[in-house]
Amino acid sequence: MDLDNVKSDLVTREFLAVVLAGFGNDLVPLTSDYGDEPCPKSLLPIANKPLLEYTLLWLEQSGIKDVLLICPTTHRSSIYHHIHSDVSSSSLRIDLQTYDESQDSNTGTCALLRHFSNRISEDFVVVPCDFIPPPSLPLSLLLNKFRIDALSEACMATTCWYTSRAPEKGTVPEEWGPVSSPSPLVWDPSTGTLLYVDTPDDQDRNGDEVDLKMSLLSRFPRVKLSASLKDSHVYVCRRYVLDLLHEKPHFLSLKEEFFPWLCKLQYRRSKRVKYGKTLRNMVEPKSQAISLQHSSFVDKSSQAHQIDSPIEPDDELVQTKIGVIVHDKESEPAMRINTLQTFFEANKRVLSGTTYSLPVDPKNRSLIDQRAQISNDSIVGESTQISERTTIKRSVIGRHCIIGKMVKVTGCVLLDHCIIEDGAKLDNCILGKNTQEEHSVKGEKLEVSDWMATPDTTVAEHDSDDNE
Repeated sequence: MDLDNVKSDLVTREFLAVVLAGFGNDLVPLTSDYGDEPCPKSLLPIANKPLLEYTLLWLEQSGIKDVLLICPTTHRSSIYHHIHSDVSSSSLRIDLQTYDESQDSNTGTCALLRHFSNRISEDFVVVPCDFIPPPSLPLSLLLNKFRIDALSEACMATTCWYTSRAPEKGTVPEEWGPVSSPSPLVWDPSTGTLLYVDTPDDQDRNGDEVDLKMSLLSRFPRVKLSASLKDSHVYVCRRYVLDLLHEKPHFLSLKEEFFPWLCKLQYRRSKRVKYGKTLRNMVEPKSQAISLQHSSFVDKSSQAHQIDSPIEPDDELVQTKIGVIVHDKESEPAMRINTLQTFFEANKRVLSGTTYSLPVDPKNRSLIDQRAQISNDSIVGESTQISERTTIKRSVIGRHCIIGKMVKVTGCVLLDHCIIEDGAKLDNCILGKNTQEEHSVKGEKLEVSDWMATPDTTVAEHDSDDNE
């Protein structure tokens, strides 16, 4: 037998990546439909590269090969076209599935995992389409943590939290809405165990206080508390987590309901007793069970008596663990692009490592007038026309844009098909697809009712003339 030619299909798949690509209501109006064409959150560009591409590359670098991509039904066509186009460079095997939901409704993550659980037959990784990790946070770091904990302990899942950094005062307008605040978090750094996540219900009950049980502090006397960490919404889970989700049909959110409940199983004896039978059937590693059956050092009769006994000592109850990775490198921050502020900030961070990114194709380069001044920390998309004596600094210019004469663009993000008239000045703005701007804009925010265009019109919508 030639081992070098064994088909990869015969190799057992270790992980399936479950990528969630929702509507992105917190990114309205960038994610609002214009005309009859939807604007999927997963295809919003960061430095002219769709968010989904950052996610797929992160998965691919970890060695994962298979992806279950879940999106709203109305987004299927756009996302399908993207992942099968030349724009996407991913070699992953993607199973695109949809669910019926309107942008006004909200299907929770728990409900989605329950609905598609028949397509998940192995351990899995839940990944949002809007998470952009730094190079110092590879997905393999989480997978290895999960692998180690799963061998030595009954690890049910591994989570990832990162240090959040509030935007500088005055850099984003108040009209963009409030900046999302982090949740208080308690974990044991010596074992990498997540112990407590503050939920909205906890905040309503206790206000500014964190209510910790003595059973938690007795079992984990050296814990850390932080109020500056955010959930990446990346979870590496055992397959049987889906069975537990089915036992909790009223849970909607993984972060706000399911994982806080799982944390309590680690130190609250009453909950381990209540769910002991279910957990024992799921958590006990089969390899250990087989080893015990063949071991000559185990008293079988005593072991059977212990299992059948209705009253169990605390140390014989099923032990569970929720692992945690905390990424706190402020010099290499992670980001979730789930608000207008983070969308703007992410583009600025990508620009900080950019050196003069212009179209490579000579035909596209010829559309940029030689007398235009473009700084080294700017990006210009393909098929974009830039006229003479125009100045562009620290900005991302999308594809198929038309920039007139003597225009000044500073610290802006322009999505595709924008038109900027002669002499206009833009400062710290976000312009959505098909936006036409004739005036100087700084610190302006247009409401949804101000949008003007559809894809068939020449006067483009102020889709997200979400400006600073």
